[in-house]
Amino acid sequence: MRKGYLAFPAIKATAVAALAISLAVPLLARAEPAEVACDLPFSMLRLAHPLSRLAQRLATSEPITIVAIGSSSTAGAGASTASATYPSRLAVELERHFPNRQITVINRGINGEEVNDMVKRFDSAVVDARPDLVLWQFGTNSIVRDQNLNSGDTAIQDGLKRIRAIGADVVIIDPQFAPKVIANSRAAATVELIATTAKYENVDLFRRYDVMKRWSKVDHIPFKTFVSQDGLHMNDWSYACMAKGLGMAIAEAAQRPVMAATMMSHGVR
Repeated sequence: MRKGYLAFPAIKATAVAALAISLAVPLLARAEPAEVACDLPFSMLRLAHPLSRLAQRLATSEPITIVAIGSSSTAGAGASTASATYPSRLAVELERHFPNRQITVINRGINGEEVNDMVKRFDSAVVDARPDLVLWQFGTNSIVRDQNLNSGDTAIQDGLKRIRAIGADVVIIDPQFAPKVIANSRAAATVELIATTAKYENVDLFRRYDVMKRWSKVDHIPFKTFVSQDGLHMNDWSYACMAKGLGMAIAEAAQRPVMAATMMSHGVR
């Protein structure tokens, strides 16, 4: 009896251990996959020109207003909530770069618009807000609708002229790299035209198309990770990653004139 009594706890412990192992296996099998890294080489993000107006506002500690105008990518099609859109995420990123600064990002995106539609509402959507920086996203709808966005169209120049007239900095944002965009033969030419226009007009360009293309071609991230089920719009992950990259680019370009002036004052050439 005494031996049997002593053996019982040992058998019970073994059974419990075996049960724990059997329960652990399915738990491990259900573990969440590792989060996909947001790949943003700064060489692809760096803006060609410093953001002088923004630098001035930062130097004087004045409130900063940013207007994001564009189509569905700006409005936030594909995002789960308004707070997941790229302008909303950008506000968070800029707060991280510039803590204790008053920076307002206004979302003026409207689904389905093209360049001419946006320029028609520039006065109310952009000028009236008196922005220090304008983020202008366009080009995607021209591609998916199989329409030409050509250098002879003066709408882009007209829009840039209005932005310059109020003294604001401007960053153009080109189309997204998504299945329904790249399926059209006009995609590459449209992206190139936008890049050429930005260079000719001496304005900054955020190369969204190339950044997203890198996710697909270099990082081998499946489209389902960064494109919505419709095969066109971005999603929460890609809007957040885009905003992170744009925030980095804006922060560096806004501080570039300040850093250059500091170096000059110390005799650094």
